Amino acid sequence: MQQNSNQKKKVALSKFESMLKTNNVYFFDSTEFEEIIHYYLDTGRQSLANKAIKLGLEQHPTSINLKLLLAETFVYDDQLDEAEKILNELHAIEPHNEEVYIQKANILSKRDLHADAIEILKIALAYAENQADILAMIGMEYLYLDKFDNARLNFAKCLDVDFEDYSSLYNVVYCFDMQNQHQEAVKYLLDFIDKDPYSEVAWHQLGRQYFILKQYKEALRAFDYAVIVDEFFVGAYLEKAKTLEKLEEYSEAIENYLITTELDDPTAFAYYRIGECYDKLGKKDLALQFYKKTVKEDPLLDKGWLALTRLYSDDKNYQKALYYINKALTIDDTNTLYWRMYSEINIKLNLFEEAANGFYKCIDFNDENLDIYIGLSDLLNFIGDFNDSLNILIKALRIFPNHAEVEYRLACLYFILGNDLKGEKYIKKGLSTDFEHHKVFKETFPSVFELENVKAIISNHIR
Repeated sequence: MQQNSNQKKKVALSKFESMLKTNNVYFFDSTEFEEIIHYYLDTGRQSLANKAIKLGLEQHPTSINLKLLLAETFVYDDQLDEAEKILNELHAIEPHNEEVYIQKANILSKRDLHADAIEILKIALAYAENQADILAMIGMEYLYLDKFDNARLNFAKCLDVDFEDYSSLYNVVYCFDMQNQHQEAVKYLLDFIDKDPYSEVAWHQLGRQYFILKQYKEALRAFDYAVIVDEFFVGAYLEKAKTLEKLEEYSEAIENYLITTELDDPTAFAYYRIGECYDKLGKKDLALQFYKKTVKEDPLLDKGWLALTRLYSDDKNYQKALYYINKALTIDDTNTLYWRMYSEINIKLNLFEEAANGFYKCIDFNDENLDIYIGLSDLLNFIGDFNDSLNILIKALRIFPNHAEVEYRLACLYFILGNDLKGEKYIKKGLSTDFEHHKVFKETFPSVFELENVKAIISNHIR
C-alpha cells in the first residue's frame, strides 16, 4: 500500500514538473497538490512550492489545507500580516482546526510574543490527535522565555508519547544543564533507562552528566553501554576517550579516538587529542606525528600549532618552535599567550628586539599579568635600556601596588640611573613588603647592594 502511494506521488510530481516545462495545464486533486507542496518544502525548493500553491488554489480555491500551506509560506517569508489575514479567515470557517492555531502561534513567536504563543498552542493541544509536536513547540517557547522548568516538563511529555523522540530527550537534558541541575539530570536519565535500557542516546547523555560531575568511572560505564547498544556511535566513543584521559588511561583513550577516525571522517580534534595522549605517555615522536596531522586536517586550529611550538621548544629546537608560534599568531594575533611564547622563544634565540615586541603586544592587548611586565623589564634592563625598563615597572606598579618584585626592581634601576632618593624610597618599600626577597636581588644587582646607603637601610630594617 505504501509502495502504491509513493508511486502515485512520483507520477504526480513528474506530471507537475512536465506541466511547468510545457506550460500545459493539467488537473490535480487537492491531495495531490498537498503532497507536491510538502515534497518541495521538505527538500528546500521554496519557489516550486510557491508555484504549486498558486496553481493549487487556482484549481481548488476553497481548499482549507492549501490555504494553510499558503499561510505557512507567508510565515516562513516573514509576511506575517498576510499570513494572519488568511488564518483569521480560516479560523472563522474551522475554529477547531489545530493547524490554524499552530500557524498563529508561529506568528506570535516571530513577533517575540512567546507567552501569547504558548496560550494559542495550548488551545491547539485540545484539538490535536497527535500532541507530541505541539508539546515540543510549547517547550521551545518556554526556552525562549528562559523558563526551563516549564520547558523541560513539556519536552518530557513528548517522551511519554514517543520514547524514541531523542530531540526532546536532548532538550530535557539541556534544560537541566542550563540550571546546573546535573544530579537531577542523572536521576531523570536513570529512570528513563529503566524504561528503555537500549537507548544509546540516554546512556550517552548520562555519561555526559557524570563527566560534568567529575564522576569519571560512572561516566565511563555509561559510555561503554552506549557503544554496546550502538557500536557505530561516534559521539559516545569521543566522550569515552575524553573520560579515559581524565582517568589517565591514555593508551585506551587513543584506541577510542582512533575508532572515531575509522567510523567517520577524521577530525582535527581527534588527532589533537591523540597527540596530547602520546605527549603525556612521553612518546614525543608519535605526539609530533599527530599534531602535524591536526594542522594538516585543519590549518586554522591554532591549538595544533601551539602544541607543535611547545614540543619543539621543550626539545630546545627554538628555530622550529618560532616557525610554529608564528603560524599560531597568523591565525590569532590578539592571543597574548601566543605573544608570550613568541617572546620566550626569541629570548632563547638572542633575538631581544623581537622578544621585547612580543611583550609589548601583550601589554597592548591589556594582558595584566605581572610576569609580562617583569619579563619585559628584565629584558630591557639586560640590553641596557634602563629608562624603558623603568617606565614599564612604573606601569606595573599602578596595576600591582605593594608588590616586592616590582619595588626591588624599581629601587635598583633608580640607583643605577643615579636617583638615590627614589632608590632609597623603593628599597624601603620592598623590604617592608617582603624582607627575605631582597636576597634574590642582591645576587641580581650586586653593585646596588654594595652601596653603603643600601647596606645601612637593610641594617636599620633588621633592627
